[in-house]
Amino acid sequence: MSVSLASSPIDDGFAPHVAQLSALAPEAVLTDPDLYGSRLTDWRGAMTGTTPFVLAPRDVETAARLIKYCADHRLPIVPQGGNTGLVGGGIPQGEILLSTEKMKAIRALDADNNSAIVEAGVTLADLRAAAASIDRQFPMSLGSQGSATIGGLASTNAGGVQVLRHGMMRDLVFGVEAVLPDGRIFRGLHGLRKNNVGYDLKHLFLGAEGTLGLITAVSVKLAPIPRSTAAAFIATPTIASAVALLNLARDLSGDAVSAFELMPDIGLDLVCRHIPGATRPLPNVKAPWWVLMELSYGRDDGVEDALEAILMEASDRHLTLDAAIARNEAQAKAFWRIRETLPEAEKKHARAVKHDVSTPISALDSFYREATAAISARWPQAQIIAFGHVGDGNLHYNVSARAPAEAQSLLKDSKAIQDVVYDCVIRHHGSISAEHGIGILKKDALKSRADPVALALMRSIKAAIDPHNLFNPGRLIDV
Repeated sequence: MSVSLASSPIDDGFAPHVAQLSALAPEAVLTDPDLYGSRLTDWRGAMTGTTPFVLAPRDVETAARLIKYCADHRLPIVPQGGNTGLVGGGIPQGEILLSTEKMKAIRALDADNNSAIVEAGVTLADLRAAAASIDRQFPMSLGSQGSATIGGLASTNAGGVQVLRHGMMRDLVFGVEAVLPDGRIFRGLHGLRKNNVGYDLKHLFLGAEGTLGLITAVSVKLAPIPRSTAAAFIATPTIASAVALLNLARDLSGDAVSAFELMPDIGLDLVCRHIPGATRPLPNVKAPWWVLMELSYGRDDGVEDALEAILMEASDRHLTLDAAIARNEAQAKAFWRIRETLPEAEKKHARAVKHDVSTPISALDSFYREATAAISARWPQAQIIAFGHVGDGNLHYNVSARAPAEAQSLLKDSKAIQDVVYDCVIRHHGSISAEHGIGILKKDALKSRADPVALALMRSIKAAIDPHNLFNPGRLIDV
């Protein structure tokens, strides 16, 4: 839907551009804030931006025409998918917002090749449903899968709870179609597992956070649907015990562990307090840490026996304190609901200083203990709510307040808190961004901690592809 200029709050300086862009693609130009206002605030409610108008093309050719016009007139653009990002990368600060929400075609499904070609605005939930229609799965799962889009997931190299088995988005993409900042179309879609013809150009766009162009479609890998799964909610004394449990489970199951999620006891308390219907899987058990472990088999039987054998051995090795095994699908869904709603429950409790970090799996326990000791010594009112994906070394290490009334004092010290955490991450040979990206919020932290040669290479690539700095300016890296 387009809105006439007479009823639109368009600045006089942009009115001619709106007229010209509307002539190129009338249905792609949105000028009424009532149609796009929700896209100007991030999921956490921590950042709100502005835009003169929104471009929402339905196909790659339309996107290319609109982007070429913007390039010719030096109009900066911020691409946005489902607006589920957490680092401010898709919130415009005066730039034109380019939304992929109308690019929803599933162009191809290929069961023999285990692949699909989907446009950028297709949600993760819709892709998973489409794959299921040909008896396949797209092996990525996120709490926000109903709104997170494939283009956004590719652009940010998203992870999720199945990274342990299937990898991050970079591992799940065969090829990319993208519009470059000058309006040219890079047609790199294919379903090839072997394609050794020089630079693998798709990786210029995967994880680039929209700074090198607009991803319009992606060719992704599919996988067989597991024929049987089993899940357990496990109490464990330390992160080190959880890591040892993971390695034991992988060894005994033939590497059939499909998910391995870590949560603190305070996390369970928050979910039960703020999420209707949520209950503790073991009501009478308190433990420092909890693990949600899932095994998946390609055959129809044996998975529960394997899980029970793992838990018995883990108990003998004093790696666990107790465990609840899901005996039906409803119980398994209840376990997963705890993990998936933990960020929401934490948000309802109090705003926190968030960190999405990773270390080698072997360093997770020492990182947590060192960082927590440093934070507690300097900010005694803080409590750590750390959860994440042990199998890939990713912790969402969030510094919250013990009482909501104390949250504001912590937020005022957010830069100092982040410095303590990030410096500890670097000492443990980790990354300050495991899966959320850099965006606006982590740009300075990256600049001060990354390898100078790596930063120089990134700037060179940005300058070569986007010499006028029109795509997502001010995000990820300065030029």
